[in-house]
Amino acid sequence: MRLHLITVGEPKLAYARAGWDEYEKRLRRFHRVQITRVSARTQAQESEAVRRAAGRAPLVLLDPRGAQFTSEGLSAFLDAQAVSGVGELAFAVGGPDGHTDELRAGAARLWSLGQLTLPHDLAMVVLLEALYRAGTISAGEPYHRG
Repeated sequence: MRLHLITVGEPKLAYARAGWDEYEKRLRRFHRVQITRVSARTQAQESEAVRRAAGRAPLVLLDPRGAQFTSEGLSAFLDAQAVSGVGELAFAVGGPDGHTDELRAGAARLWSLGQLTLPHDLAMVVLLEALYRAGTISAGEPYHRG
C-alpha cells in the first residue's frame, strides 16, 4: 500500500529532520511512501492544499479530536485497509492552527497522537515512527515488544 504523508511545512529543527529522514527510510521497507509538503498563508488555504494533495485517497488527519490507536491497533487498521483494497492512504499533519472544520468533516478518519500538544516538527517524527512500528508488527519483526 502507498502511504502519502502530507505536511504543512517540513521539519526545521535538526533533531526532527534527522528523525524524519531515519523513519522515512525505515518505513519504505514496508510501504511505498510519498511525501508532499504544502504551504499557504492561512489555515483555510493550508487545508485546501492538503485536500488537493490527498486527491482521491482516504484522508487520515492528525487531530486532537480524533481517536487514538495503540501500536497494534494502527497495524491492524493499516492491514485492514490493504486487505479491503485501499491502495493509498493519505496522512496529514496540519499547521500551527490545525485543520479547518471543513477538512475534518471530509476526512475518512481523525487520529490523535495523544492528549499532549506536540510541536509540528515532533508530530511529524512521531507519525513516521508510529507507521514504521505498525509495519514491523504486521511483518512479525521484533522492533515492537508491546
